[in-house]
Amino acid sequence: MEQHICIFTGARPNFVKVAPLIRVIQQTEGCCYKLVYAGREDDPTLEPTLFNDLQIPRPDVFLGVDCQNLNELTGRVMSEFEHYLEQHTTNTVIVVDDLASTMAAAIVTKKRGLRLAHLVAGTRSFDINMPKEINRLVIDGLSDLLFTAGIGSSSVATREGAEMHKIYMVGNILMDSLRQNLHRWQRPACVTTDNYFVFTLNRKALIANELNLNRMLDAIVKEAGDVPVIAPLRGKAKEMVARHGGIQVVEPLSYLEFGWLTSHARGVITDSGNVAEEATFNNIPCITLNSYTEHIETVKQGTNVLVGEDAAKLSEAMQKLVQGQWKSSSLPNRWDGRTAERIVRILME
Repeated sequence: MEQHICIFTGARPNFVKVAPLIRVIQQTEGCCYKLVYAGREDDPTLEPTLFNDLQIPRPDVFLGVDCQNLNELTGRVMSEFEHYLEQHTTNTVIVVDDLASTMAAAIVTKKRGLRLAHLVAGTRSFDINMPKEINRLVIDGLSDLLFTAGIGSSSVATREGAEMHKIYMVGNILMDSLRQNLHRWQRPACVTTDNYFVFTLNRKALIANELNLNRMLDAIVKEAGDVPVIAPLRGKAKEMVARHGGIQVVEPLSYLEFGWLTSHARGVITDSGNVAEEATFNNIPCITLNSYTEHIETVKQGTNVLVGEDAAKLSEAMQKLVQGQWKSSSLPNRWDGRTAERIVRILME
């Protein structure tokens, strides 16, 4: 029987994770896919070069949902995605990560009796006050196939009662995209030296506490000394970091430029789990401005150190980074660039 797969995406980072899947599906006999995006066709976060950079076609369908209220967004995505499934033959829906739109698609999928696969399953903050934590619990609870990035995530799914035959440790699919594009990175025009740090900022909780954010920015600027800190930022984060001064704020970069920037940096300071995972793959020291990570492998085995939202801990970590005293690291199991192949093989079985 031919597999008709719907790959559902809710935000820009999802496309980086599904690009390797699309490539493998295109090469697999008896398997076809449709790529669905929850947002609008003119979504400003999807830069014009994104799909060319990732070497995948634009989504087949844009659901056109664009609103700030998460409950409203969930309802509208459920309605639009149901219409989509009524009109398109689908055996399996693959949902990515933990957004409100992802949860909405997962609920509709199961209500229609279709097979649901969750990429990346088993990630937890263990903070039920986080909306994304609720999304994760719902999506994993509904899923027929839980594709996890590592042993920690598989253990979480098992502890929460998922049956063993549903859990597959396939590895981290972000690494597939990195391996695919290593020879394609493009040096951005904003880089005029080979000795620099990268800073990214996106978490709303961090941006909302301006007083503490300024303390953390003070620490970064002070400890970096003469080494420039390059920060590709947008929106409120861009405005606040530019106002603080001392950091080279640049426009958001294309996927291939950002890949070059982070893989050649002396170190990365970020609040993004994806950026920290990529730093581990690239063996670049990474400081994460958060008290937890979805992938503890980046801390236990990789280059990542968690400093929470604590300026003193950030200063301490920056000093080690500047002095070249970073811990040694290794690649976690199955972060080998073959994750998409494993997933498609499981789907076809």
